[in-house]
Amino acid sequence: MGKSKSWVRWLIPGFIFQSVVIGGGYGTGAEIQQYFLTQGFVGGILGSIVTLVIWSLLCAVTFEFARTFKTFDYQSMMSKLLGKGAIAYEICYIILLLIVLGVINATAESMFADLTGLPGWIGIAILSVGIVALIIAGTDAIEKALSYWSYALYAVYIVFMIMCFTKFGSNIAEQWSAHEVNSSWFLMGAKYSFYNLGIVPALLYTMRDVETRKEAVGQGLIAGAIGVIPAILLLICEAGCMPGTLTAEVPVTAIFAVLQCKPLYIAFEIVLFGTLIETGTGFIKAVDDRIELALDKRGGSKPTWVRPAIAVVSVIIGIGVAKLGLTGLIAQGYGTICWGFLLIFVVPMVTIGIYKISKSGKSA
Repeated sequence: MGKSKSWVRWLIPGFIFQSVVIGGGYGTGAEIQQYFLTQGFVGGILGSIVTLVIWSLLCAVTFEFARTFKTFDYQSMMSKLLGKGAIAYEICYIILLLIVLGVINATAESMFADLTGLPGWIGIAILSVGIVALIIAGTDAIEKALSYWSYALYAVYIVFMIMCFTKFGSNIAEQWSAHEVNSSWFLMGAKYSFYNLGIVPALLYTMRDVETRKEAVGQGLIAGAIGVIPAILLLICEAGCMPGTLTAEVPVTAIFAVLQCKPLYIAFEIVLFGTLIETGTGFIKAVDDRIELALDKRGGSKPTWVRPAIAVVSVIIGIGVAKLGLTGLIAQGYGTICWGFLLIFVVPMVTIGIYKISKSGKSA
């Protein structure tokens, strides 16, 4: 990468991280509602700061671990970190993959039907084709798509927030002045961060060009901030439209019902639909990389049909999982899996991982 573009390298891991975690929760506002808004507006802000700190610190340590030991896929990283215990991470990751695919399919169905009035299955079909196409296109195409789409996402989010401040400014100020902070704000912020951190080892292909500890740690700290900023922006917008957003299954739809701005709603839905494709692509790519690595270690080459087969089978399974319902998937599935990632990834990385980094002597 040329010197004039060097600053972009510091942002790309964050954009990739954001694109994968944003998925159904940011797209509908459901995760922000359940993990942050329920704690009160001020409590939600505090919880999101907890998420930011944990994301930034864990991304920094994980990225440096990957740089130090040249582990740029989740299987090799977790094997280096946990040895034979790496299988526990893989089990949790596959479970999260299924949950996320279910969420984004349910979200795509709801978004498309609400926006166009056409059957929701068309939205699922578009989502599936988009994911399969990106997976087949390969790593470079995925990295570029996930990075550039983030610019569009931020642009629409900023306009959305300005509209909400204009329309709901007094209500936002009132919610802030109320100083409502529920007792579980720290726990909810931590829980939200833990299950999302479980995907960090699946995104390590963005670290392959990192050369120094400064770069790895810096990109990790920035990634945490980039990942959480849209959540904070959406939380502010949801607070302005309370109490309706506290009970709505799709809070974003409830906000736009009050805003009455059709062009912005269409732009918002298009951009967020793209993030659903990005989320599914990011999760499935990690499985594809893991299989490719296993074949390389056995001295074989991956048949050309494997990548599209993995993508197609994954999206079909995700459609089936979506039948469980969006709210239940987030509240029950995510809430349970976060403890698994805490025990098998977060805690080992900040203990065993830091110890192994310090013993390696590779600070350059």
